[in-house]
Amino acid sequence: MPDVKRMHPLKYRSIFISDVHLGFRGCQARFLLDFLQSTHCRQLYLVGDIIDLWAMKGGFHWPDAHNQVVRAVLEKARTGTEVIYIPGNHDALFRDHLDTRFGDVRVCDEVVHTTADGRRFLVLHGDKFDGVVQHSLWLARLGSHAYDQLLALNGLISRVRRLFGLKYWSLAGYLKQRVKDAVSYIGNYEHAVATEARQRDLDGMICGHIHHAEMRRIGDVTYCNCGDWVESCTALVEHHDGRLELLRWTDAYPESLSAPMPEPAIALARAG
Repeated sequence: MPDVKRMHPLKYRSIFISDVHLGFRGCQARFLLDFLQSTHCRQLYLVGDIIDLWAMKGGFHWPDAHNQVVRAVLEKARTGTEVIYIPGNHDALFRDHLDTRFGDVRVCDEVVHTTADGRRFLVLHGDKFDGVVQHSLWLARLGSHAYDQLLALNGLISRVRRLFGLKYWSLAGYLKQRVKDAVSYIGNYEHAVATEARQRDLDGMICGHIHHAEMRRIGDVTYCNCGDWVESCTALVEHHDGRLELLRWTDAYPESLSAPMPEPAIALARAG
């Protein structure tokens, strides 16, 4: 994933973001707002868990930065960007309103996106491939409590790093890469998603859910995961020639603007 050098605006054919978790204290809304204000696209796909309704059951948290993100998305929709909202497990309530519009935003369960070079990708959140979330919701929520504790520690580390002028770094993401069970889970998830694309005779899959940005070939299909805006602050973008690229926005974020982030949650239930 290359470093990003900021320009205004960065122009893409399509942008895919997932797992923003607005309403959750660990949401890095300021990074996302900067990204949205610095980019332009024809199509913006919101690939699930954009609003964290699970977190809001544990206590309302909605700072102005979260409002600004919503306004930025609606402004894009109002000014000609096609915005498609694909709900995830944390904002599953919106699945009761599929194939409808909220203003200029269309709500879909899944869509097939055709790139400029003719490839066809299934776009969905991905929680349907997670057996834990699908069949053991209580276990998912229990595991998410431990994840919140990790994010709380991550917030402390981030504040210390800012004092020394260091870049943003995610402890949760670092550990996820090195814990055997997490690596195994991610691999199994990726192969399940790739199998679905293959069975539908598509060129690939674009999803989110597991907070692990990735783009790679799995057999004869291309697996793409947008990542998230809690740990990695990543987005998948399509260039005007159809080429796909993962961007890590914290690599480009100006250090002079890195004011303290919101405190991460400690006791809010969340998973994936």
